[in-house]
Amino acid sequence: MAKRILVPLDLGERAELVIPFAAALAKSGGATVRLLHVSPLPEARVTEDHRVVATADQEMERLLAKADDYLRMRETQFEGVPVESLVRFGRPAPEILVEAETFGADLITMTRPEGRWLKRGLFGGVAAQVFRQSRVPVLLYRGLG
Repeated sequence: MAKRILVPLDLGERAELVIPFAAALAKSGGATVRLLHVSPLPEARVTEDHRVVATADQEMERLLAKADDYLRMRETQFEGVPVESLVRFGRPAPEILVEAETFGADLITMTRPEGRWLKRGLFGGVAAQVFRQSRVPVLLYRGLG
């Protein structure tokens, strides 16, 4: 039974389909869950005439606050389960793998992409990269949404 479950979320509704499943799995096994969002490294926002609207640091703070609020709202779906939330910056698949190791995860749960995933997805999507490269089991939830 998994005791430390990593649940990467990309702020999209499809990724959230795994939450009820991960919550039930964690509750039944007495696991701790870490919700993770990986945001791309921000750049300064500029207008068409090249005026800086927000520096990279300001953009990072904005993205961090947005992701943190999002993850805090998702924590409420894990009633009775110890939940931690974390936001990282970088490329999603490598950051998920680093966090799995840092957290000591013994399971990663993700919603897999729609469509012909085995044909299309194994060559480059985030879930496919994590699935192929992870040292711990990866549960890819199909979902019906």
